[in-house]
Amino acid sequence: MQHTPSRRDFLSTAGSLAAGSLALGALAGLAHAKPALRGADDKPIAKAKPRVPADPAKPLRIAIVGTGGPNGCAMGLGHALSIIALAEDKKVNAEIVAICDLNQLHLDYSKKAIDEQQSKRSIKPVDTHAKYKEVLSRDDIHGVVIATPEHWHAQMAIDAILAGKDVYLEKPMTLNLPDALALHRVHQANPEIICQVGTQQTNVPKWHEAKKLIEAGEIGVPTMSQTSYCRNSKSGEWHYKVNPDWKPGVNLDWDEWCGPLGPMAWDPKVYYQWRRYRKTSTGICGDLLAHVMSPMMMTLESQGWPVRVVATGSHLVDKEMENHDMINLQVEFETGHQMIVAGSTCNEVGLETLIRGHNANVYLNGRHCVVRPERTYSEEMDEKTIQCPDIGNDQDAHRVRWLQAIRSREGVWSTVELGLRVMVAIDLATRSMWEGGAFKFDPKTMTASRA
Repeated sequence: MQHTPSRRDFLSTAGSLAAGSLALGALAGLAHAKPALRGADDKPIAKAKPRVPADPAKPLRIAIVGTGGPNGCAMGLGHALSIIALAEDKKVNAEIVAICDLNQLHLDYSKKAIDEQQSKRSIKPVDTHAKYKEVLSRDDIHGVVIATPEHWHAQMAIDAILAGKDVYLEKPMTLNLPDALALHRVHQANPEIICQVGTQQTNVPKWHEAKKLIEAGEIGVPTMSQTSYCRNSKSGEWHYKVNPDWKPGVNLDWDEWCGPLGPMAWDPKVYYQWRRYRKTSTGICGDLLAHVMSPMMMTLESQGWPVRVVATGSHLVDKEMENHDMINLQVEFETGHQMIVAGSTCNEVGLETLIRGHNANVYLNGRHCVVRPERTYSEEMDEKTIQCPDIGNDQDAHRVRWLQAIRSREGVWSTVELGLRVMVAIDLATRSMWEGGAFKFDPKTMTASRA
């Protein structure tokens, strides 16, 4: 849970994190020669402004940063419409009061869609903003959904935390490891702010049942785990449709979009298909595998931090995409546990999801948690299935948990610390794929290097 102390007290090493983050600039995040965040390593870390208290009798007031638009990626708008639908079903008491996007065409499109839905409950039209800091400066907002491209995730999340806003941060948590370290450092200094990463499978009950089994010693020593996220399409992934009406300087702020990456020549494909490019995304690794590695690492929390990663990537079918379309990762943890992860956008057959133990194995492909003893221990223990409830749409469950946490302050499962652990694996795997060889991470100093 969010407010549970970590295995290591990060605050005790806060003085070394700034230096560690700077050292990692040469090791992590191919888009940057140094950490992208402005002022992220300043000391001391600022305290967040006081939160806007939630009135139990009134709706939560939620803002969306990065709505997206038609014919492509519209994560922010999707979150907004889902929250509205949850409110209509009386599963939450919330409304969308502000949206932000640097593309005026997207803002207009999203405002129309949101207003049409919220007008059914006589909610006034949503406010629009071109700059995210205008949203954060408002004193009438409880929570902010950040659904921008990942190179903006850390800076926006840090700014939102310091503005006293609870945060729903889309995955991957950040573009690179230095950004993740900086965000974690700021959040550790302001733990009263709820910050949930958008990896919704962490709410699925089977993972929590498996975690209990492992920590109770029922499968013996956890030796190896495996998971995957594989899909297929004829034309390749993330070919979101480019709109010829986008005009930088007229209805789109391209310089603001580039932001932490530095100035770039206008490229509509980089703008709307950023997951395909090495500078703006880790591709399959961050945008797909984060979903499956997060619940697995949450379940295997007892195995510690990833400490060594090696990965390979290929261009097999979608050779126009700069990022790989087939990847394989091997991650070693502090205890020696090994995790194998596969990702593909050119074949949809994935690995069976399971955790191997010396005594028994936990199978997690379905809704339930199935424990099967190893042959050596088959006379000492029986196979069993732990029945797990159907929580319905796990994305909605994730949104509900965040909204409930804003009121209850009870915390969330997909925490910034879990996100940092996942980013260690993602970042070092990305380095390994592009540069060759293995990379290691030292949890004591929070630094990475070539193995």
